[in-house]
Amino acid sequence: MRTTSAVIGAAAVTLALSACGAPSEQAAEAENGGGDVLTVGVSPVPHGDILAFIDENLAEEAGLDLDIVEISDYNTPNAALVEGELDANYFQHRSFLGEWVENGPDAELTYITDVHIERLGLYSESVESVEDLPDGAEVAVPNDPANLARALGVLEAEGLITVDPEAGESATENDITDNPRDITVTPLEAAQLPRSISDVDAAIVNGNYAIEANLPEESNVLAWEPEGEDYVEAYANGLVALEENAEDERVQLLAELLHDERVLEFVQESWQGVVLAVDGDGNVVETGGAADEE
Repeated sequence: MRTTSAVIGAAAVTLALSACGAPSEQAAEAENGGGDVLTVGVSPVPHGDILAFIDENLAEEAGLDLDIVEISDYNTPNAALVEGELDANYFQHRSFLGEWVENGPDAELTYITDVHIERLGLYSESVESVEDLPDGAEVAVPNDPANLARALGVLEAEGLITVDPEAGESATENDITDNPRDITVTPLEAAQLPRSISDVDAAIVNGNYAIEANLPEESNVLAWEPEGEDYVEAYANGLVALEENAEDERVQLLAELLHDERVLEFVQESWQGVVLAVDGDGNVVETGGAADEE
């Protein structure tokens, strides 16, 4: 087995992956049953950890040789896939993919399968429950459009605000129509939110950044993002490949391994409800972790 796990940025990805074939070469490999190594670009946490678990525990027995490339930004993995520098990537949900394709190069990317959801959480160092938030409390939220709307949904589900339903997934703090406790909503860059908690009354933090900062263990969890009817469809992160390589046996084998019972158990045990595993049928796997007891 050969695994490469290196965190790289947009400027370095072409050099780091220059040995990979162009899309036409990848298509030829797919027709011939796939190449020796499947090169997959991932975000480090939890995506990289999940693939590392597969590489260490399942891949050799299954006959899959993984080359895992950790990428520190959100645009490089799709660009590298289009350029043939990756065989697949695993870092994004359908909404992000749709926006990237709409605004990016003329390329057909296929969403292969759902794998997990990184749950938004409302965290605080100063209070222990939503009821304890004082009138006029300041709550920091992610400032990117998709996650800002999600964060407002968390506050609305907890009865703190009401958001104009017509705003939908484009909702911002300006779409708050009712705010009985005069909550101040402060949008910040998502990566900065864990460091902001000591400066505000509470913060809504993406699951990956919460994990990296140990927030579930070191801060009070006041609320979790509610699981709505379309929760998986909207927010599950999944495996993506070029359309012409979607049936590559290596890609399909990885999709199968991502839903192996041992992988689902690893996700449950590692992140205790902050990251929710999604099975092969597109259902959130129930977890008995502490996060679900809130």
